[in-house]
Amino acid sequence: MTADMTANMRKINASQAVAESLFQEMERDERVVILGEDVGRCGGVFGSSRNLLDRFGPMRVRDTPISEMSFTGMGVGMAMAGLRPVVEIMFVDFIGVCLEQVYNAMAKIPYMSGGRVKMPMVIKTAGGNIGSAAQHSQCLWATFAHLPGMQVVAPSSARDHKGLMAAAIRSDNPVIFIEHKGLLLKQAKEFLNAGDVPAEAFVTPIGKADIVRQGGDITLVTLSASVEYAMEAAAQVAGEGIDVELIDLRSIVPLDVETVAQSAAKTGRLLVVDEDYLSFGLSAEIIVRVLERLGPSSLRQLRRHAVPDVPIPAALSLEEVLVPGPASIARVLREMAAAS
Repeated sequence: MTADMTANMRKINASQAVAESLFQEMERDERVVILGEDVGRCGGVFGSSRNLLDRFGPMRVRDTPISEMSFTGMGVGMAMAGLRPVVEIMFVDFIGVCLEQVYNAMAKIPYMSGGRVKMPMVIKTAGGNIGSAAQHSQCLWATFAHLPGMQVVAPSSARDHKGLMAAAIRSDNPVIFIEHKGLLLKQAKEFLNAGDVPAEAFVTPIGKADIVRQGGDITLVTLSASVEYAMEAAAQVAGEGIDVELIDLRSIVPLDVETVAQSAAKTGRLLVVDEDYLSFGLSAEIIVRVLERLGPSSLRQLRRHAVPDVPIPAALSLEEVLVPGPASIARVLREMAAAS
């Protein structure tokens, strides 16, 4: 980071950071366009495309009908024609409506063309659990990660929302950019590593995890809103003599196994916290890749703490039982420490 960037830090939230990144990238490159439901006149359901219509007009900021298959396909065609579209799917839960265009077109056309056709396209969407019941409270990043051909990112801090959005737009690969509904809604809260964001445009590399808390007893790996919850849990157990090293993955594809493995080799214990579903998901993938790298007897303890394989209930009190939060993460950390 340059001295000028350090001097021009401001405290902004995740929604503002995304809007600022979109604004700067659209100013920098006239090929960048945004389209989706309510992205124009409303400035996005979470405000993350605010003021873009006034600045760039309806040809580059395009409100669409409620027809995800059609406007996602429109984005695929734009990318093939040389534009750099950002296609907003309001909630990730709606992705099934246009999944054909995502995994059969966007993800595969570069491969099927032998690399001759680029796909510089971003699917911008919001996941996470916010008390909105089974059809509006999911993350689904492991679903995208399982399908080859796409990069998948899920930032936790306002700083990374800005830097990773810029990286996604500039990438020649298709990128799934998953914001967290809870982080976008908590407008007044300052998040971990997030309050201070440079005013200038910058890029956070896709595929590099961030060690947000140093520790020597247990390696805790997570992403998105769970980074904040994990930091709270780590602070709780620190007074009990449990020293947690916390890693924010930031991206799932590519997955920074090296950073996780180095930390796990140091602590000997690995806990993966995931707001996505437990089975066949990110938590198992991380553990297996670490064991493949370090050897099957390299760690003393391995734990997963994720959402059970059930739809999210409508009652917020029941959701809080299922979804990892500060209290449940702290409980698992205590169990690991007690078992050693």
